[in-house]
Amino acid sequence: MTMTIERDEPLTPAGRLFVQPEMDQVINCAIAVDDPFDVDAVKLEISNSILVKHTRFSSIMVKDSCGRERWRKTEVNVDDHFIIRREPLTDDPSVSDEDAINEYLADLSVSTPLSVTKPLWEFHLLLAHKCAVLRLHHALGDGISLMSMFLSCCRRADDPNQHPTSQGIGTSTSLSNHWRLSLKKLMKVIWYTLVYVIKFGLRSLWLKDKKTAISGGAGVELWPRKLATAKFKIDDMKTVKKAISNATINDVLFGIISCGLSRYLDLRSPKALQEGLQITGVAMVNLRKQSGLQDFSQLMNSKSGARWGNKFGMLLLPVYYHKGGSDPLQYVRRAKEMIDKKKLSLEGPCSYKIGDTVMSYFGVKPASLLNYRIFSNTTFTISNVIGPQEDITFVGNRISSVRVTSSALPHAITMHMVSYAGRADMQILVAKDIIPDPKILAKCFQDALLEMKEAAQTVCKN
Repeated sequence: MTMTIERDEPLTPAGRLFVQPEMDQVINCAIAVDDPFDVDAVKLEISNSILVKHTRFSSIMVKDSCGRERWRKTEVNVDDHFIIRREPLTDDPSVSDEDAINEYLADLSVSTPLSVTKPLWEFHLLLAHKCAVLRLHHALGDGISLMSMFLSCCRRADDPNQHPTSQGIGTSTSLSNHWRLSLKKLMKVIWYTLVYVIKFGLRSLWLKDKKTAISGGAGVELWPRKLATAKFKIDDMKTVKKAISNATINDVLFGIISCGLSRYLDLRSPKALQEGLQITGVAMVNLRKQSGLQDFSQLMNSKSGARWGNKFGMLLLPVYYHKGGSDPLQYVRRAKEMIDKKKLSLEGPCSYKIGDTVMSYFGVKPASLLNYRIFSNTTFTISNVIGPQEDITFVGNRISSVRVTSSALPHAITMHMVSYAGRADMQILVAKDIIPDPKILAKCFQDALLEMKEAAQTVCKN
């Protein structure tokens, strides 16, 4: 009889960055449902799910003799990963479920790391609020992997025998697309890639945004947080998209961000700001061959083109301050012009390769420092994960909302948007000593979309 000895698996380069003290990142996913949770049913579902069978979710993180982080297989006791809270989060009856849960998530973002003595995930059940908070360390995978994993535990509300639809509807950057370009476009690819890679390098060294009322900086990741939710209708965003030739939902989103931040700065800035002031965001771009949500069985299959883990590059996405004018669609047009140039570049794959090269030759500490400086020298983080298009259930309980945020960063603002069943909720996590009123900021974003929708309807009528 022979015994199989399982070898420790090394963390991916991106995974190693996410476990460094200055960039320790935990994803907090709040799942609200219609009816009270059956605790035993939830535990049984998780125990039988692919989640606990996957190597990453059934391994603890250890360090080898050289100090490199590795995954070591272990036995999973599901009970160790559940935190059950039966009483309300607050005794104040005037505080809504949404506000109470957001305050809970804001506290988790700065004060509650995951224990390294067990696999790096937890399931918090807030029974009084009919909400579950799934906490996953970012070293386990990127947003695409983790959303695909979560959906494998869910079913369609209209057909309990079917898993949610997994469609390629996100944004990916594929190297093969660029070889089918005309010579003129190929020259643009080379030019924009060169320009953006140089700017990326300068951001990691000394170039930084001018200080405003929403600026963060080194050390701000340790400051207390507040969290608010901006709520959008996908149909409203599509209405705006149709009014501008060849626009995308991402173009509309960045138009909303630019307009909303400009509105908020008008409210908070004691002095007039320079027209066209650059406010730089950091976004992650999916580098998988198949864009959007992935079939989970493909992610589990090491021979498939879709690999589990963190497979993304980093983009610097500038928006600009503009005093409110008569045409709110101008914000979307400017955002589209910027994003079109980014799409022509290889900034995402190059940023991934730069980080991998620095880590390979100089180690994780210098790579982590460069990464940290990029966040310290920019103003906000933005992510957009496309969720299921139809209503879904978890343990037979219809999910009413899916909202995601993460551990605090040096930015004073981090924004994570997830779309679900015709809606899009954007969680706005702020350093409360810099931005004390995130609900006002959320309203600035919501009002921006509504004004754009009205302008778009007028354009379509004409």
